[in-house]
Amino acid sequence: MSPTSIPQQILDTLWPFLQVAAAYARDLQARMRAHPAKTGADNPFAAALTDADLSIQTLLEVAVLGTFPTLRFYGEEYAASYNTPYFRSRELGPPGDYLLLLDPIDGTRFYLDGHPNYHLIVSLADAEDYAAVLAINPPQATYAYALRGAGAYAGSLAQPLTAAVPLRLAPPPPVVYLGGPLSHLAVPLRQHFRVIYLPTDYSPTVVVPNHTGILDGSLTGSVLAPAHWIDGAAIAFLAQEAGCVVTTLTGAPLPPLHACPAYHRPGVIIGTTPAVHQRLLEIITAHA
Repeated sequence: MSPTSIPQQILDTLWPFLQVAAAYARDLQARMRAHPAKTGADNPFAAALTDADLSIQTLLEVAVLGTFPTLRFYGEEYAASYNTPYFRSRELGPPGDYLLLLDPIDGTRFYLDGHPNYHLIVSLADAEDYAAVLAINPPQATYAYALRGAGAYAGSLAQPLTAAVPLRLAPPPPVVYLGGPLSHLAVPLRQHFRVIYLPTDYSPTVVVPNHTGILDGSLTGSVLAPAHWIDGAAIAFLAQEAGCVVTTLTGAPLPPLHACPAYHRPGVIIGTTPAVHQRLLEIITAHA
């Protein structure tokens, strides 16, 4: 059995449930109820919570327990889930023993404000790295996914994953997403790029790119610290498989996931071209 066949089988089996989850998120977005902000979150964006986050996680938990009952599972809302005790583990396993990672609504604040650039992100990972990442955009009824060492693909939500075609990144504008406590980089980066830094640039009425914009031509680069396994680091893997240059903040290759505690990589640089990546690395190094 090839290294990509088991992740592909898992994604194919879960695909009908993911289609339902995406339709639910899309069709109920305008009516979705917000919950009180989560405690202990790093920022207001991470603290946002809705019925959709909890309901989609529950749907996927039931689907996984009913089809792959021994699969490891870590969802963003594990603390509020009734199903967390039924999974074998929330931790990484050895190579080939996969942990399914779920961000049920990536961009919950965007979602609550009616913006169309939120995603449902499902990943499979082991101690080495991601084996697969799938990012679904419900409003556009599209998805992008990647398998380790096999490239990145895109398709329509109405079609199976087998109908996907190679993901081609459109030439992006000179816009860089800056995530995490990196405000000191905003000024030097703005000498070369337009910078999206959500604490100062987010608008509830005007759509701005988030970190997934690296996949749709909205961004030329992204700097994330930390890069959480369920979202930022997963998108970095997808971008790398699509041909982007991805490294740590020092320009080194990304370490294996087992060397990255607390469900995050400490920081990543994503450049759509080697030149963009080099410029981002130079700026970060100069202002470390």
